[in-house]
Amino acid sequence: MSRQLTQAPRYRTLADILAREVRASYQPGDLLPAEAALAKRFDVNRHTIRRALDELVAAGMVTRHQGRGTQVVDRRLDYAVNAGSKVTQNLAEQGVATQTQCLEQGLRLPPEAIAQRFGRRSDEPLLCVDTLRHVDDSPVLFLRHWFDDHRLPNWTHRYRGGSTRALLSQHYGLRLYRRRVRIEAGSANRDDTRLLRCPLNAPLLQLTSDNVDANGTLVEISVGRARADRFAYHIDFNDIDEVSL
Repeated sequence: MSRQLTQAPRYRTLADILAREVRASYQPGDLLPAEAALAKRFDVNRHTIRRALDELVAAGMVTRHQGRGTQVVDRRLDYAVNAGSKVTQNLAEQGVATQTQCLEQGLRLPPEAIAQRFGRRSDEPLLCVDTLRHVDDSPVLFLRHWFDDHRLPNWTHRYRGGSTRALLSQHYGLRLYRRRVRIEAGSANRDDTRLLRCPLNAPLLQLTSDNVDANGTLVEISVGRARADRFAYHIDFNDIDEVSL
């Protein structure tokens, strides 16, 4: 087999070099040199440099900002997963302001597995609410909420964005607790790339949560897809009494 066939592509070699330099010489928040400067340094075209930087973006080491360049990821947003935690409140306690945009809402047929958990037939709709969380005007988390529509009359007339938990409490007297959580790794599909502004196949974290009321009755199943370069989950066992619901 020829050497040409066994060699790694040039952009991957450059990605490895840049990754080592980022770890050794850069601080969170630092900007990398412009693509043109890197292309001149390595004597390659800008397309090759762009593909190398794509590898670093996909690895969660850097992020791109239009008009500013490529920046070393400053920190992952740390979200404590426990029975009663709320995304907006959790991040606010860290001094992180978030904005929640309502993308779409209404009755929709759920996946069969979700319908079964609600005790519904697959041809029975649930209330589906899609939201997008932004931090510093950058989208980091897409959430799809499946609600028991019988518990939330007139929801679509009331909700226009912001915290769903706040509306549940204020208008429906519901405080929800996590009964079951599943965290798994995934990769960005084309919808994710559009919503989260990340490369195709970039690493994502998906958290699926069954949320119940004080009586243990299922009210919501939420499915969140978060950029792994911006979001980190940790499990908090301090509220063990609530977890036992």
